[in-house]
Amino acid sequence: MKVYALVGPSGTGKSYQSISLAKKKKIAYIIDDGLLIKGNKLLGGSSAKREKSKMAAVKRALFLKEEHRNQVKEILEAENPKAILLLGTSDKMVNTIAKRLDLGEINDRFYIHDISSEDDIQVARKCRMQEGKHVIPVPTFEIKKDFSGYFLNPLKVLRNFGKSNRQEFDEKSVVRPTFSYMGRYTISDRVVRDLVQYSTLKIEGVHKISDIDIKTLTGGIVIEIELIAIYGYSIKGLLEAVQTSVNSEVEGMTSLNILSINVFLKNLVVP
Repeated sequence: MKVYALVGPSGTGKSYQSISLAKKKKIAYIIDDGLLIKGNKLLGGSSAKREKSKMAAVKRALFLKEEHRNQVKEILEAENPKAILLLGTSDKMVNTIAKRLDLGEINDRFYIHDISSEDDIQVARKCRMQEGKHVIPVPTFEIKKDFSGYFLNPLKVLRNFGKSNRQEFDEKSVVRPTFSYMGRYTISDRVVRDLVQYSTLKIEGVHKISDIDIKTLTGGIVIEIELIAIYGYSIKGLLEAVQTSVNSEVEGMTSLNILSINVFLKNLVVP
């Protein structure tokens, strides 16, 4: 396996540039901030951006926890990649990652100042320092369950393949990690219930809500709604409309990852 590294100070746009570099060099696998990525798929690992302090984030990115390290090693052994790209803030960091994952010596190194313009680097620094934004080089749907409650934004980058006029979109995700905030925030179940109630009652044909239950599970929440409907409306269409409305309202307002929305029709009333 050939091992490559992309090195640059924190906040200079390494994750943003990594997919383009990997495609250019035909590298299918990327290690970034504790995650193992193949193309636009998240294969394993745990993001350092979920940690509650910078020190914990560094330990996560360096695979210092045995369970985390062993999980990624097992996936790499099963995948047996021909080449892999490691991202790090220094030569020492990428060397440590390669050693922790038993990848051997790094064959070639790229430095962010060699592949990115100074203007792009300054824009990346501004986003990191002033807005606390970090980029993860996978589509938002791939990491949503791992970042339930975090505010994620998809970022699409258009790549042009020169004379062939072939164009392609690379999708990345922007997240504000916990440790980039001045303090913490929480979203109570009551707020979620209020959003569920509002989005359900605005559906034509819903008479009354009997009960709302919110279950918090690993990776997201499960919403259960019991309701009474007005006779004369299509039951299937009404219940699907409730699911769509609740999903849009709750996810849009809270960024919580909804695992399922179960709607139970308990009764019908005749106007």
